[in-house]
Amino acid sequence: MNILIETTRIFGFRGLNNVEIDLQPTTVLTGINNSGKTSFLKALQIVFGNSQFITHDDFYITDARKADKIIIDVKIIPINPDGTQKSVFDEDWEILFTEERIRNDVEDNQFIPLRTTVVLDAIKNTYKTTHYIQQEWVSFQSAEGLFWHQTPNGTEKPFHYDEIPFFYIDAQRDIIEDMKARSSYLGKMLSNIQYSAEDIASIEGQIATLNEQAVRSSDILTNIETTLKELDTAMDNRNHGVDITPFPKKVRDLNKGVSIQYSDFSMDYHGMGTRSWSSLLTLKSFISIFDKNSRESASPFFPIVAIEEPEAHLHPNAQKKLFSQIAGIPGQKNISTHSTYIAASADLKQIRSFYKEGQFVKCGYIDTAAFSDEEKRKINRQVINTRGELFFSKAIIFFEGETEEQALPIFADQYFRRPSVETGIDFVGVGGYGNYLPFIRFTESLNIPWFIFSDAEPNVKASVIKQLADSNTRKAEADCIVFVQDGNDFEKQLLDDGFEAEVKNAIKKIELPKCANARHAEAKTLEIDRYTHDEIYRIMTGAKTQYGPATAYAINEANRGLPPKIAELFDMINAMLTH
Repeated sequence: MNILIETTRIFGFRGLNNVEIDLQPTTVLTGINNSGKTSFLKALQIVFGNSQFITHDDFYITDARKADKIIIDVKIIPINPDGTQKSVFDEDWEILFTEERIRNDVEDNQFIPLRTTVVLDAIKNTYKTTHYIQQEWVSFQSAEGLFWHQTPNGTEKPFHYDEIPFFYIDAQRDIIEDMKARSSYLGKMLSNIQYSAEDIASIEGQIATLNEQAVRSSDILTNIETTLKELDTAMDNRNHGVDITPFPKKVRDLNKGVSIQYSDFSMDYHGMGTRSWSSLLTLKSFISIFDKNSRESASPFFPIVAIEEPEAHLHPNAQKKLFSQIAGIPGQKNISTHSTYIAASADLKQIRSFYKEGQFVKCGYIDTAAFSDEEKRKINRQVINTRGELFFSKAIIFFEGETEEQALPIFADQYFRRPSVETGIDFVGVGGYGNYLPFIRFTESLNIPWFIFSDAEPNVKASVIKQLADSNTRKAEADCIVFVQDGNDFEKQLLDDGFEAEVKNAIKKIELPKCANARHAEAKTLEIDRYTHDEIYRIMTGAKTQYGPATAYAINEANRGLPPKIAELFDMINAMLTH
């Protein structure tokens, strides 16, 4: 590969107003719908593919203003086979780019700072795309527009090379449609089949033999051929007479009748999963042909691939397998996905998370260099492999206990007046008060808002506060953590908040159906009504997964409002979501 698009910056394009994305040879883009993943892929298409799709709707717009230009900066660097940066471009790339396009940073490493702008050509009423080579690559600033205000456009230089082709595969792919369209990658390959003169003569000879045998073996075809030869009685035909050819006579016509079968059935009979997967694999074949030719000719070749939702219509194991196949495509791959399985299959350093905060989109990533091997194992084991849906959350609530895991979603439904799944809030038990740190680091790195609802026994509270400090987050405790009252756990807090009667009702709903008869039920009811505070607490903590949801439903049904600490937590989240 030898080169890499290391960084991309985008201003004024769709929902991306001022964002920087660092890339890997294979980059996986995660995030909820409308967070900017597809827009990023389209931005790459403007730079390296074509911009014919641009309309006025592609310019960033808010209630306050509309962008009058689109600016996309990319930084291209030379790399070693292992993906690490090296100081100079290989000779073939240096010759291709020319010295006019190559710059050196302060450490004397070569790079290309390419800027692409799109503006309206008022005279022609079309959009003009222009490439520039900048003089430098400045530090990115999060304030609006600073990255491009700090640097002029530079020297206008074209930047379209056959050696750097761009391939875009959207989510609506289908190999059946690919076979029909000559412009598809499969269609281009089929229409470009070539054979030597010797092979053509040999193949067409074999086809002629097959045609003769097919006609001779069929009474119907033989009869049709004999009858049609009567044309010669009324025509002055001096050429060869009638031929019936069940198979195409000429090699050049073979592609017109190509069909693809899989597992003894035509692709027409397979579902969209197989057809979508097959379409992606034909792209891999297409690129591999170019890669093989470039290696044989010792010429540079660097394809850029953008793929939307490769998981479409595929079951989980197929999604994992497909990701590994995509990763094996030559060049640089950029994949947008909603699949927890694809995200989990990627390496931590390959993941980029898009999150929309108000009018701005942020892109987060996990700086694996800042983590020890053990910390990376914890993130993989405790977060990605078990809770992959976190990549697509609007907000995440962490907690330690089983009661919270059962009760908090029920309370959230009551607070937000709709199922919590519709709010985009995820509830994650971390498996003990000492396990918050990898979860905090994971979500903090990916710019996903997170909150902690914690017990407040002295050792628990001290541990949670220390983990917050160790995470190096800029968040203050009051912004992201709600502790119950000092000395309490979740169950004690519900009782101290005065919900003893509701808890007793929850116990009755579970215990009374077990009674043998009405007298037994009456006696059990009286027994539960006499339970002391401590007895109720012992029952609640003895079967947390059983009494957690029952207690939450009983409190909601009482219409007395949510427990104060839970209301405080949801108030904090609601303020963030509506900001």
